[in-house]
Amino acid sequence: MARKSLVGVVADELLDRIIAGEFPPGTVVPGELELSAKHEVSRMTVREAMKTLEAQRILSVERGRGTFVNPLNQWASLEAVLRAASEGTKDAAAAIQLIELRRMLETGACELAAERISDDELTALKDHVEKMQAAHEINDLPAFVEADLAFHDVILHASGNVFVAVLFEPLHRVLEARRAETSAFPEIQEHAIGHHRKIAAALESRNPNEARLAMDAHMQQTLDDLKTYVLEA
Repeated sequence: MARKSLVGVVADELLDRIIAGEFPPGTVVPGELELSAKHEVSRMTVREAMKTLEAQRILSVERGRGTFVNPLNQWASLEAVLRAASEGTKDAAAAIQLIELRRMLETGACELAAERISDDELTALKDHVEKMQAAHEINDLPAFVEADLAFHDVILHASGNVFVAVLFEPLHRVLEARRAETSAFPEIQEHAIGHHRKIAAALESRNPNEARLAMDAHMQQTLDDLKTYVLEA
């Protein structure tokens, strides 16, 4: 067990260096001798750690050339991709793809929720919007992000589809990090509050199509704001 734990530690440390940009996609990672000295472990431990990352398609071995870092879109580990998205250097493609994923899942969840949401959940949605408004007025970014995430969480669970909520759970950390990045702009906060009010009203009408369209409009505004305020900054 101790050996496996050490291998895991070295694999995590090497992944951290990759995510930090020390070894960009397409570059060769150092050899076993250099890595064993850097991490103060045996070459066998390094070899097993690299095999772990190779199994996750983070690294690929080319005989006679070395071990290369693969592009993020080839990685097979959800945990590693989420770590890269939340901790790595700014990646415009990853930020946009995250919104695309949210759009696919959340518009459908909102459509389902329109016919299934309870009165208590509708009340909770309105409360979260008011908390967003209050946080916006006093420039309390953490409180704004917390209320924003809570609003969407109510809808995901109100959809009544257990798979939707489970799929979104691993995304919570990266969503929190991205929300803190985008919601730092007062203009984006104002847009979000307006769209959240429309989503709550559409859900209260119990009209699935209106609910889907309201959420889709919010996702489009989120994408537009990301490109205008964050990626162009």
